[in-house]
Amino acid sequence: MERPLRIGIVAGELSGDTLGEGFIKAIKQQYPNAEFVGIGGPKMIAQGCESLFDMEELSVMGLVEVLGRLPRLLKVKAELVKYFTSNPPDVFVGIDAPDFNLRLELDLKNAGIKTVHYVSPSVWAWRQKRIFGIAKATNLVLAFLPFEKAFYDKFDVPCEFIGHTLADAIPLQSDKVPARELLGLAQDKRWLAVLPGSRGGELKMLAEPFIQACKQLHAKDPELGFVVALVNQKRREQFEAAWQEIAPELEFTLIDDTAKNVITASDAVMLASGTVALECMLVKRPMVVGYKVNAFTAFLARRMLKTKYVSLPNILADQELVKEFLQEECTPENLSQEVERLLGEHGQAMVSKFTEMHHWIRKDADQQAAKAVLNLIEMNKAV
Repeated sequence: MERPLRIGIVAGELSGDTLGEGFIKAIKQQYPNAEFVGIGGPKMIAQGCESLFDMEELSVMGLVEVLGRLPRLLKVKAELVKYFTSNPPDVFVGIDAPDFNLRLELDLKNAGIKTVHYVSPSVWAWRQKRIFGIAKATNLVLAFLPFEKAFYDKFDVPCEFIGHTLADAIPLQSDKVPARELLGLAQDKRWLAVLPGSRGGELKMLAEPFIQACKQLHAKDPELGFVVALVNQKRREQFEAAWQEIAPELEFTLIDDTAKNVITASDAVMLASGTVALECMLVKRPMVVGYKVNAFTAFLARRMLKTKYVSLPNILADQELVKEFLQEECTPENLSQEVERLLGEHGQAMVSKFTEMHHWIRKDADQQAAKAVLNLIEMNKAV
């Protein structure tokens, strides 16, 4: 009997654990006895992945925290290299966590093991020379978005566009009624979702222009409701403090829930730039993007950023579908005026384009990822 298919796999955070879960399920549809070993979270472990270390070991954010954990991270990497070179898998798949996984993939590839990096780092946006390091470390990159593959193709680096898992997870039509029922929002009024960021620094910069914009909108339309998604208690307290200081007379409905439910319940969205813009596009709600950082960070970003736009819907469409008000342009006047446009016919035209774009990236990513990895294994056997 042939030995079972054996795949090395490392995910470094919860989003990677979700990707790993879908990937393992898709592989097992064709190879029920396939073995998976490396580092995974609870979802991957539930699918039968043997985790040699706790995934929390890799979930380190911030420069100071990384430096403090560096000796341990290097030890984990060395142990994985030793394990996989002694027990070579048919392929190794590193899911996201590029700072850790690309270094691990380089060592494994140099040892003769085929390597795949699942989720392209944002090399197309900044520090583009990183692509040469990715080429050295990997036999294949799995990319969520078509423009990512186009960028890799320019440098002859093997890459497969597999579609985006969010586009698979979010239906082509998202109904407001059940979302409003879930969140306790009135069905008979219009709602603006206000998403001023999930990080403390973002909220510090964006709370004031976002709240002032709502104040201006309320003056023109007292019936418009404002619903705010807040990721945790700290962000709630931070927003409440800004609200009481800037416009205590204004009414906000604060929701401790995912941005997705708040977006789905809304008629339009005012948001901080980030992955949430892609989610908003897929839920198909018209949006305006606002973003501010400190002056020095903005100076560096302008020098390093290689894209015309900052929000993923605009980068994907290669045009400014969504208004981006950045730095000194992120004013209450600009934001409120754009929201007024979004609540009219302009918003409907944006939604039609979003529907078309959803189809572009809805490719059953789990299955496509599995297919690409299995093809790489077959090619390796044929050599």
